[in-house]
Amino acid sequence: MNTENEKIILDVHDKPSLGKWLPLSLQHLFAMFGATILVPYLVGLSPAVALISSGLGTIAFLLITKGQVPAYLGSSFAFITPIIAAKALGGPGGAMIGSLLAGIVYGIVALLIKNAGYKWVMKLLPPVVVGPVIIVIGLGLANVAVGMAMYENSGAPADQLIYSSTHLFVALVTLAITIVSAIFFRGFFGLIPVLVGIVGGYLFATTMGLVDLTGVREAAWIEAPDFLIPFVSYTPIFTWDIALLMVPVAIVTLSEHIGHQMVLSDVVGRNYIKNPGLHRSILGDGVATMIAALIGGPPNTTYGENIGVLAITRVYSVFVIAGAAVIAILFGFIGKITALISSVPTAVMGGVSILLFGIIASSGLRMLVDGKIDFGEKRNLIISSVILVIGIGGAFIKVSENFELHGMALAAILGIVLNLILPGRDKKPETINERDKNSVA
Repeated sequence: MNTENEKIILDVHDKPSLGKWLPLSLQHLFAMFGATILVPYLVGLSPAVALISSGLGTIAFLLITKGQVPAYLGSSFAFITPIIAAKALGGPGGAMIGSLLAGIVYGIVALLIKNAGYKWVMKLLPPVVVGPVIIVIGLGLANVAVGMAMYENSGAPADQLIYSSTHLFVALVTLAITIVSAIFFRGFFGLIPVLVGIVGGYLFATTMGLVDLTGVREAAWIEAPDFLIPFVSYTPIFTWDIALLMVPVAIVTLSEHIGHQMVLSDVVGRNYIKNPGLHRSILGDGVATMIAALIGGPPNTTYGENIGVLAITRVYSVFVIAGAAVIAILFGFIGKITALISSVPTAVMGGVSILLFGIIASSGLRMLVDGKIDFGEKRNLIISSVILVIGIGGAFIKVSENFELHGMALAAILGIVLNLILPGRDKKPETINERDKNSVA
């Protein structure tokens, strides 16, 4: 853990001066902005609502964790494919009901952890299971990124896709700008390569004639976004197929959340696993996801991008995080900004997504490396192999006409089951447990 507290610029409960508050909060907003608006863009939800739900969710998280955990919450990439599938089954309302159920699962897990401790979660989700599932998340979205980069009408049926060399050129330029930003930029701009890539790609796409600013000119400065409110925008209907699409994804996001809390403990110099407790932070994540589901935003999760901002700036103030949340909410009601986001060409988003989805997959590989998973052990090889092929291959179990267990969810469940039943699990302590002990020592 970080013991160099004398180097802290602003501690968790320090309030910045008004002159510093705005730029410090904007820095966190920009760090999460590109990824947070990309998710709703891909699944057909409102980016403005995603911004508002991320702000509301972050404020709820700060309150539930008693103002002790400086974490920002944004749109979760793990739910992209399930949301698309849930919308196909039950429309946008179906996706929101599934998200709400996933948030409820967080609450149930938080209650279990409060009463039984947290080590059982670590044993259920070791790196040999979570790593391959995260790889599936990234690689499973690869065709989405490439489709946006190559075709004028990405998302259309395969026999109707229209290849465009202009779109591909714009996507590759956007990708190059994002890579240069990530590798060579330092300081503030080094923290926001996704946003830099989107802005740079957007400007280049303008010169290529792919940007239509009519919507920006016609949009009002202040306007309400397209909220999806239950019993107002749609009639909530529970179905098991939607539940099985969305709920199992919580397995992956719970693991990501635990990892983020351990990293935060190291960065900030506090033991967040014990105080305010893993149950509080998981509950905060779940409530944020439920808030998003009730207004039409994608599920929320803690963001590694913002943890990076904390580590580099050594500004840990929850007031700065709350300021970013308030600005995000305000941005969601500015019609010009919403229209500007909507005017970003799919080619630009495709270029950014190629790198971003690849990084997600690579983070799964890194988890396997950091966890020192030995693939000379047959059980590890079998577990990873089954998860990867089932998840990336898009396998599903069809129980009835309206009851299916799809791809990533099926892969995650099979991975957990194999880890529990195959011999050799207790041959040595799980690496995640060891890392957890080191993190909270």
